[in-house]
Amino acid sequence: MLSSGSFKFFRFSGVQVYVHWSWFIVAWLEISTRGNAYSSPVWNVVEYLGLFGIVLLHEFGHLFACRQVGGKADQIVLWPLGGVAMGRPPPRPGAELWTIAAGPLVNVVLFPVLMLATMGFSAAGLGATLPDLERLLFMLWLINKWLLIFNLLPIYPLDGGQILRSLLWFGLGRARSLQIAAGIGLAGIALLVMYRLQTRADDWLWTLCLAFFLGQQCFSGFRHAAALLALEKLPRYAGYSCRSCQASPPRGPIWLCQSCGQRFDAFANDAVCPHCRNRLAAIACVDCGTALPLERWENVPRARSADAPPIIDV
Repeated sequence: MLSSGSFKFFRFSGVQVYVHWSWFIVAWLEISTRGNAYSSPVWNVVEYLGLFGIVLLHEFGHLFACRQVGGKADQIVLWPLGGVAMGRPPPRPGAELWTIAAGPLVNVVLFPVLMLATMGFSAAGLGATLPDLERLLFMLWLINKWLLIFNLLPIYPLDGGQILRSLLWFGLGRARSLQIAAGIGLAGIALLVMYRLQTRADDWLWTLCLAFFLGQQCFSGFRHAAALLALEKLPRYAGYSCRSCQASPPRGPIWLCQSCGQRFDAFANDAVCPHCRNRLAAIACVDCGTALPLERWENVPRARSADAPPIIDV
């Protein structure tokens, strides 16, 4: 998890922002090896901080949109490849679509703001007296533009790939849409790497690091999709539903006992592990992640007997 090895930076509107330790190393390397674009290295520092200021605004856009649709959102982690918003929107395609799209929309709003600031600064004739500030404004506009373009590439898990997945979800379902988006993402990563290597870009090492990270996320998406497909085939309990997403829980040894590490069917055993007799204080919904005590799951009266509760097939 990215928040591991991270330092608390600040807290705003209930969102804790962390900075990963590797961010400081890469920041030092990037700033110290930067060319003489400015009259002082201090401006290199300001530009780099401005880059991550834009990234932060982008991530806050994701989290505030996630909250707007009823999701949970409380952490942002800054690391060398950008930012990660720790948000969990409700498992609905519309909710996920708005949560993901809100990030790039922040960059869309920033685009004319930074462009007009750059043009106004130049039109006022301030570039001659403050050339470093003029260049900084131009570079922040350029950075925001390329971040927007890059994020909208249909490569999972970039925003463009997740937007594609959310749109496919409407017609194909949660699991199939993730499979397709991850497959398109792998193809996009290969094309991106070939393009950057053919252009002989001097940032080929960063390109390979980014491709490795994105590839890992795509394969993780494939595994998650396979797990979702397996869950879809399981029978479901008719007498229970999640208070958050209204999904009925699947039947089978899915829930992990925190005491002995064995998996068991929490609903067939009244939340008591048959291996060690430890009782789960809360049972997590496999569809949305909401954890509820057993008594808050049950919504249909059932007879207490040795038989398993009635189930429905889906």
